[in-house]
Amino acid sequence: MQKDILIKYILGIADNSLILGQRLGELTGHGPTLEVDIAMTNISLDLFGQVRSYFQYTAQLSEEDKTEDDFAFLRKEREYINVLLVEQPNRDFGYTIARQFLFDHFHFLFLNELQNSKDKTLVAIAKKSLKEVSYHRRFSSDWIKRLGDGTEESKRKIQIAINDLWRFTEELFHQTNADVEAIKEGIGIDTDKIKAKYLENVSEVLAEAMLEKPDLKFFQEGGKKGIHSEHMGYLLNDMQYMQRTYPGMKW
Repeated sequence: MQKDILIKYILGIADNSLILGQRLGELTGHGPTLEVDIAMTNISLDLFGQVRSYFQYTAQLSEEDKTEDDFAFLRKEREYINVLLVEQPNRDFGYTIARQFLFDHFHFLFLNELQNSKDKTLVAIAKKSLKEVSYHRRFSSDWIKRLGDGTEESKRKIQIAINDLWRFTEELFHQTNADVEAIKEGIGIDTDKIKAKYLENVSEVLAEAMLEKPDLKFFQEGGKKGIHSEHMGYLLNDMQYMQRTYPGMKW
């Protein structure tokens, strides 16, 4: 498989965790309780740890003189290929949990399948990450149930968040050209094969939480093609500030 296509495929995986990790990092010190604050900060750190493994691998594959920091901080907005879901802002705790929940269930199923890849490095990353993402999925699912089956206000807010964010879920399963090529080589994951299980698992949690699964016919997409929402530019401005201001700095 051509290295540039493999790099593109890996970036498609890594960017989701990178951007979601950045979003969660914005909440450090702002959680509704100390326990939740620490938990969400740890989830952010888990995601960044996974991202480092992916970017270190892409740096090894790259024929250019690039480091993991170059892939993380020195790309332009259109060069990030994360799904739109993970870049949505932290409007309130309900939105944060709903976004996490909708991604976690996909992420868990994806990593579980990635363990069968022919690429040994991706297999190793998947096996390590799966243990962490298993906790992420449990954490967000438990909060969906607590908020949905809680007070009238918590139920109202989490339902609004699920309704608003649901339109981004279809893009999780869209396949880019790099995805298609990686699947042909036995390296990538055919996301079509996990879609039914994803909907089943998510629906089961929503039902237990006394929440309704949105019934939409039209979904938003574009992130995997580098076409992002208006929120992405602000996020990157914060995330890239130090590297842009002090080029080549090392911690």
